[in-house]
Amino acid sequence: MPKNSKVVKRELDDDVTESVKDLLSNEDAADDAFKTSELIVDGQEEKDTDVEEGSEVEDERPAWNSKLQYILAQVGFSVGLGNVWRFPYLCQKNGGGAYLLPYLILLTVIGIPLFFLELSVGQRIRRGSIGVWNYISPKLGGIGFASCVVCYFVALYYNVIIGWSLFYFSQSFQQPLPWDQCPLVKNASHTFVEPECEQSSATTYYWYREALNISSSISESGGLNWKMTICLLAAWVMVCLAMIKGIQSSGKIIYFSSLFPYVVLICFLIRAFLLNGSIDGIRHMFTPKLEIMLEPKVWREAATQVFFALGLGFGGVIAFSSYNKRDNNCHFDALNWKEEGSSQGSEDN
Repeated sequence: MPKNSKVVKRELDDDVTESVKDLLSNEDAADDAFKTSELIVDGQEEKDTDVEEGSEVEDERPAWNSKLQYILAQVGFSVGLGNVWRFPYLCQKNGGGAYLLPYLILLTVIGIPLFFLELSVGQRIRRGSIGVWNYISPKLGGIGFASCVVCYFVALYYNVIIGWSLFYFSQSFQQPLPWDQCPLVKNASHTFVEPECEQSSATTYYWYREALNISSSISESGGLNWKMTICLLAAWVMVCLAMIKGIQSSGKIIYFSSLFPYVVLICFLIRAFLLNGSIDGIRHMFTPKLEIMLEPKVWREAATQVFFALGLGFGGVIAFSSYNKRDNNCHFDALNWKEEGSSQGSEDN
C-alpha cells in the first residue's frame, strides 16, 4: 500500500473518532439539559403546590364555635323590625289573613331558592358579599358593593331607631309614664292642659315635643338634641363592642340579641290578648278578604316582605354562611328557614 494511502486512512480514523466523541459529548449535554429541565419543572410544580397550599392558609376564615351560634345569627338577622313592626302593619293593610297566602307562596317560590343560593355561594367560596361576586365574575363585583352600600344605609337608620328605643327605655322607669297624660300648663290665674297635646294625644305630643323636640319648620335646625345624641352614641358603642372581634365577639352577643325578639313577641301576644276587642282582631285575622288578593299591590308588598324577612340581597346571609365549613348541609338550613319564615308570620299576626 502506498504511503499516502496510509496517511489518508489515519486521518479518516481520526475524523471518525472525533465525530464519535462529539456525538457522545452532545448526548451527555442533552441528558444534562433534560435532567436540568426536569428539575426545573419539578421545582416549579413544587412551588405551585406550595403557593396553592399557602393560599388555602391565607383564605382560612374563622368558623362558628357551634352550629347553634350560626343558627342564632341567621335568626337574629332575619327577625328584626321588619317582622315585629312591619309585618303586622302589612297584614292589617292587606286583608288580614288573606295576606298570609301570597306571602307563603312567594316565600316558597322566590324566598327559599334565593336564600339557598346565598347560603351555598357563601359557604363554598368562604368570602363576604364583595369577594363572592368578584370570585364568580369580576364584572359582577358591583353587586357586592351595592349590597354593602344598602347595609350601610340600613345600619344608619336602624341605629337611630335603637337610639329612640334606648331613650324610651330610660324614660320608662317612672310612674306614671311621661307619655301617659298630657302635660299641664300653669299661669297666674289657673291651670289648663297643653292645647297642642289636647288636639292630638299624649303619646304624639311626647314623641314630637319631648323626644324629638322638632322645630316649627324644616328651614329651622332647632339646635342639637342632646338626649337623642347621647342615646344614638350609646347605640353605636354597643354595635362596635359587638363587632370589634368579628364572630368571636358577635357570636356571644347573639345568644341575647337573637332570643330577645321572641321574648318581645310573646309579651306583645299576651298583651294583645288582654286588650279589649282582642277577639275581634282574631276574628278579623281568620276571616280573610280573598278579593283583595287580586290586587297586584298585595303581591308586591308580600314579595318585599319576603326579602325583608329573610335578609336577601343585603349580603348578611352570604357573610354568615362563609364562616361555615364547606361540608355543612346548607340545603337543610334553607328548608329550616322556610319553616322559620312561616312561623314568624303567624307569630307576628
